Amino acid sequence: MGLRKEQMPETFEHSPQQKNKSKWGVILGAAFLMGSSAIGPGFLTQTAVFTEQLMASFGFVILMSIILDIGVQANIWRIIAVSKKRGQDIANMVFPGLGYFLAFAVALGGLAFNIGNVGGAGLGMNVLFGIDPRIGAAITGAIAIGVFLSKEAGVAMDKIARVLGGAMILLTLYVAFQSNPPVGDAITHTFAPDTIDVFSIITLVGGTVGGYITFAGGHRLLDAGVSGKENLHQVTKSSVSGILIASVMRIFLFLAVLGVVVTGFTLDPANPPASVFQEAAGTIGYKMFGIVLWAAGITSVIGAAYTSVSFLKTLSKKVANHEKAVTLGFIIVSTIIFAFIGKPVLLLILAGAFNGLILPIALGTLLVAAYKKSIVGDYKHPLWLTIFGGIVFMLTAYLAVVTLINKIPQLLS
Repeated sequence: MGLRKEQMPETFEHSPQQKNKSKWGVILGAAFLMGSSAIGPGFLTQTAVFTEQLMASFGFVILMSIILDIGVQANIWRIIAVSKKRGQDIANMVFPGLGYFLAFAVALGGLAFNIGNVGGAGLGMNVLFGIDPRIGAAITGAIAIGVFLSKEAGVAMDKIARVLGGAMILLTLYVAFQSNPPVGDAITHTFAPDTIDVFSIITLVGGTVGGYITFAGGHRLLDAGVSGKENLHQVTKSSVSGILIASVMRIFLFLAVLGVVVTGFTLDPANPPASVFQEAAGTIGYKMFGIVLWAAGITSVIGAAYTSVSFLKTLSKKVANHEKAVTLGFIIVSTIIFAFIGKPVLLLILAGAFNGLILPIALGTLLVAAYKKSIVGDYKHPLWLTIFGGIVFMLTAYLAVVTLINKIPQLLS
């Protein structure tokens, strides 16, 4: 039975030049989709707070997290590509029923964090135009819906991720220059930190490649037909590029915050990153923060909606047959919940607990899948990647247990 037209993978036709250009656009777009999905409102706050706590030694945390992130991303994307299957389908082949749990956890986490993403985008519009954050959230939701309603939604998604991802990085770089950070001190402490905070390293890994984020670009490449052993080089390049995009943004933000806090300035606990932009570059800096926050919000909204539905569509024929409608509904529900309820505490706590489970379960499952011929055929997974992935699996599994222990009392209280 053939795939419906809207389910067919994108193809690269016409001349070799057009084919290569289209393929490169998808590869770069997948990297930016993953990277910009990671750079959400929580990413901005987390980076600012950790920098204030650890000062220049936070550079070491970033370095370690980049190395571990690459280990996760390269493993998962390669296995998805070589098997030509989505994460949930691979999980079901490793252990029947596991894919359904993974899809449920990703969708729940994606919905909960999308409420925060929509809210962050609304706050960004509030900073820029002074409008009610709920109205800003509604406008953002409408723009995101427009992206998915466009004739070539995949291409539109790739372009908006590239443009807004690039804009966030450039604006943050400007603020980093304005804050005049002690770059030499940051470099020194990146390789010789005063303190080593293991928990912050694991937290950053979970924030960058946890939940739906690590699958965003991998599933995008699969939908675009960039898969199989013959495309592994491009897939690996795209996976590492996604991590580097998010990491460049984190490094620039780290330097911007460091330049402000070394002067003795205390970040505003209500909005740490906003106070950094304003202190470093005045009113213009504050408006720049509004752009960055809105861009971070809407790109994460698009990434969360796309990836969450990509987990559900192969497990449900109804979702597959109405993929676009389900994606729009996902965005609409997130926007309505934020506009009328705010951020529901119970849902966010529950999603946080599930999100902590997703990375170790997904990574561990795909590492097992890498050695199953029924899934990957005659593909030989690099040993160093398996070891790399195993280390991250143990670290994130530890964090998942700690998260559950901390979250369960909050659910019962």
